[in-house]
Amino acid sequence: MNVGEYLRKKREREEDQPVFRKMCVQCRQPEFSCFCEHIKSFDPKIEFAILIHPLEARRRVATGRMAHLCLENSHLIEGHNYTDDERVNALIAREDAEKVILYPGKSAVNLTQSQTDLSTLFPPTKKLIIFVIDGTWATARQTMNVSRNLKMLPKICFTPAAPSQFRVRKQPQPECHSTIEAIHHTIDLFGDSRGFKASNHEHDHLLRLFGIMVEGQLELIRKASNPRRPSGKSTWRTKSRKKQSDAAHYPVGIQEKTD
Repeated sequence: MNVGEYLRKKREREEDQPVFRKMCVQCRQPEFSCFCEHIKSFDPKIEFAILIHPLEARRRVATGRMAHLCLENSHLIEGHNYTDDERVNALIAREDAEKVILYPGKSAVNLTQSQTDLSTLFPPTKKLIIFVIDGTWATARQTMNVSRNLKMLPKICFTPAAPSQFRVRKQPQPECHSTIEAIHHTIDLFGDSRGFKASNHEHDHLLRLFGIMVEGQLELIRKASNPRRPSGKSTWRTKSRKKQSDAAHYPVGIQEKTD
């Protein structure tokens, strides 16, 4: 084999090697779609426990994980049946806090329609822990059905003022929202009753981050459907990016159906 033939075969072998993308360990996104530079954490004066389903945890984009990165004192707990989950049961056993779960049902207190002041329903003398299931509507329902400890918690829900902005996924019902949108609206409703000034709109950062993610996904979809289109600048990052092979992987978040 001459030198030219050797070099040609070497190049072919190198081209056949799989290309592994660098992943961000915090947001679990490929480097090209990392949104960590846009994260701004804040204290909502509510302790959110986000229960992420294993199927959701494996997705490239999970809005529950995104919310967790923004919310101080929040918990992200992966599982399906939380009946014997030590972290969940430790939170439920806390005597210094009121515990509720954001989940629809006939017994759920609709925060939007409630005629009782929220500070009366949930006295500010105690901390408030809100459990939120992060997954599809079907997996959220399954989690509630098998988790005996979650079924015992008081339920809260709300009536959305506007449809979800999860434009890369069709919602099963108009009133369904992603996890991060549901958490934002919950903070908006509790507001001053928990000592958090909603009028300062600090929690709106959740929606801004969500919007950046949605626009980034739409950009990838456009590139996948029209690969010859000039890329221009990426919505996600300030630098331009090449077309990615997984552009058609759409994110899915919890579908929070209300009464």
